[in-house]
Amino acid sequence: MPRTARTARTPVRTLLAGGVLAAAALAAAAAPAPAAPPAPASARPAAPDAAGLREVLFVGNNWEGTADVLASTGGMERIGRINVVPDKEERLREIHLNPVKLAFFLGIRHSAGEGHDQLVDDMYTTPDGSAVVVSRPSFADVVSLDLRTGRINWRFPVSGYRSDHMAVSPDGTRVAVSASTSNTVHVLDIATGRQVGSFATGDKPHENTFSRDGRLIWNASIGEVNTALDAPWLDWTKGDRKFTVVDAQTFRTVRTVDMRERLDAAGRSDLSDSIRPNAFTPDESMLYFQVSFFNGFAEYDVAADRITRVKTLPKNPKTPADRMAWVNDSRHHGMAMSPDGAKLCIAGTMDDYATVVDRATLAEGPLVPADKPYWATVSGDGTACVISESGSDRVTAIDFATGEKRVSVPVGDHPQRVRLGRVPADWTGTR
Repeated sequence: MPRTARTARTPVRTLLAGGVLAAAALAAAAAPAPAAPPAPASARPAAPDAAGLREVLFVGNNWEGTADVLASTGGMERIGRINVVPDKEERLREIHLNPVKLAFFLGIRHSAGEGHDQLVDDMYTTPDGSAVVVSRPSFADVVSLDLRTGRINWRFPVSGYRSDHMAVSPDGTRVAVSASTSNTVHVLDIATGRQVGSFATGDKPHENTFSRDGRLIWNASIGEVNTALDAPWLDWTKGDRKFTVVDAQTFRTVRTVDMRERLDAAGRSDLSDSIRPNAFTPDESMLYFQVSFFNGFAEYDVAADRITRVKTLPKNPKTPADRMAWVNDSRHHGMAMSPDGAKLCIAGTMDDYATVVDRATLAEGPLVPADKPYWATVSGDGTACVISESGSDRVTAIDFATGEKRVSVPVGDHPQRVRLGRVPADWTGTR
């Protein structure tokens, strides 16, 4: 499972002298996003729904500032591409004129960004398919982009200096976004960008999940992931990490779950309690989650409030033993559950594979080679897991039933988040 030469595998944990970094940033040209290659002749619109929309996959190319839009099933043919940073020059001028913003901008580049700016993290389309809402970490904001024109409908600067993962409500009308440096989640009206509420979280809020009925929001915090204090006995220095569960109408905290206590009770005091990607069963009785530095995941019984099983997945012998070489404290980062709740798909980020796990037995299927897989989601028809291969700029579908790879297609530079969305049936990209 070779690693690509262009992908930096060892994050920079300390910044260079501020003046040197500032000079480098000011000298960087604000080049426009690369144009999309033409769509293949095989890309044919799927049958539209009653609203004249088709389901697609949005793939965020984080280092490039674009999103590729693919067919949500079958061969995942490319339909179009959008530039998610049409205001890049304006944002860079704003950042360069503010020393504090510039310091955080450079800090993101040389830590979480692995030497690159983080231009797109998460994406969701509006219910009418007219716009896509995107969080942009390096610009510390969320924007709505018109899918016909590519223009910005609205922009919401988050509190602090970095935006991160989002979640959309079941009815599609609200979007929750994590503001990493202010330990806050903002909840926005997806059509207008107006904030309808916010709530405090643990340190460095990360993944957000709405309950199926839309009544609750679960936020997972990962703590500090860019320090050099990666030895297991120093895990306590990483901050206050927990699930914060809030009422989605009042935004009041109804429950907090400190996984440190639950992991200790399960006899796994060796594991970090930094909560990474997670997935609920369809009935929301069980929660599965990944943690920093661990090649595996844990199973949590929500009602019983305890960890019931921990699954360790195979190690790749070529993975560096030095935890400092693992991107942002990740070992495995990416998890998706099949619609029937029978299978889990796991992205083994630093171990360069993905695998489908039987939820009843926790037995893993074939280890599908993948180059730094960074995320996992479910295809439109629910039969495949779709992973982003950030190390080789590809998106790959893996069959839930067989655990084997179905298809792999090229996308832009450093794909991370992959989300289902809807666009007009005749859409082929922004003008």
